[in-house]
Formats: sequence, C-alpha cells, structure tokens
Amino acid sequence: MRAPVTSGPEVSLQDMFAQSTAVITQPSVATFERYEKRGGLQSAFIYVMVAAVVSALIAALFSFFHSDVTFFGQLFSRLITIPVQFLIFTGAVYLIGGSLFKGTGTYPEVAYTFALFFVPLSIIGTIIGIIPILGWLVSFVISLVMIYFGYLAVQSSMNLREQVPAIATLVLAGIANFAVGLVLLALF
Repeated sequence: MRAPVTSGPEVSLQDMFAQSTAVITQPSVATFERYEKRGGLQSAFIYVMVAAVVSALIAALFSFFHSDVTFFGQLFSRLITIPVQFLIFTGAVYLIGGSLFKGTGTYPEVAYTFALFFVPLSIIGTIIGIIPILGWLVSFVISLVMIYFGYLAVQSSMNLREQVPAIATLVLAGIANFAVGLVLLALF
C-alpha cells in the first residue's frame, strides 16, 4: 500500500529560484535529489502559479497583436490550464511510476522536483515565444530540454534509476496528460 500524500515543508520563492538555478545549471539526478525534499506540494503549486501568471500576462498583453485571441481569453486560459496541466502530468508521473514501475517517491516530491525546472523554463519559453520564427525554434528547444529534465526528475523523485522505467513513466505520463486534456477540452 502506498503512503498517503502529505504536503511536505514549504519554502520561499527566493529559495525555489535558487534551487531552480542549481537544477538547471547542474542537471543531474544528484542535484534533483538534493532539493526534492526541501519543498512540498504547496510550494510547488505556488511556484507553478508564478509561471502561470507570467505566461498569462505576456499572452494577454500580446493578444492585441492577434485578431484570433482576446485579452481576457489569454489571461484566464493560461491561469487555469498551466496549473491544471502541471497537476495532471505530475499526478500521472506519480501514479504510473508508482503503480507500474514500483517507484517509491511521494507526490509532493514529484510535484516539487518538476516545478524546479518547469517554472523557469516555461517563463523563458513564454518570453522568447513572442518573437516570430525564433519563438517557435526556441519553444521546440525548450521542449526538448524539459524532456531531459523530466527524465532526471523521474529518476530522482520516483527513485527509478533504470532508464527504461524512467523513460516509460515519462512517456506514459505524457500520453495520459494528452488524453485527460482532450477529455477536459471536450467537456468544457
């Protein structure tokens, strides 16, 4: 039987930014391991909300340059979809990694570990994404970098050190996230 999900310790945004800097500049399972227990679910969610707010504000401000979107549509859609997709994806990593591959991490560890790279990379992607052509290329590169960091985060947060279970967890979580997203899109 899996342990109940507990939130864990909470840390400041300044601490999370410093930890993100370490994770991004020194990418390794050991670096993720160093920080995975320093924050909890609440810290991860607050940090992801920072990314959602930044993305929402940038998208809303640049909506005036696009005829097919609105200011409030961009603002509210990003404030809702970014944290919801993050929670669905990290939840899938936790459930799949634990159920199928006997990973031993907790959900707060998964959420916090993923937040440490997701937030800064998504903010960078949003800022650079406003530049025509270059934005698409940089977004693609950031997506690849996020996959790599996700692989390291799965190994660390779910304690899945072997390549195949870690990669399979990440791929299956991506498929689950996509499927749940389609269902939610159909419902709303």
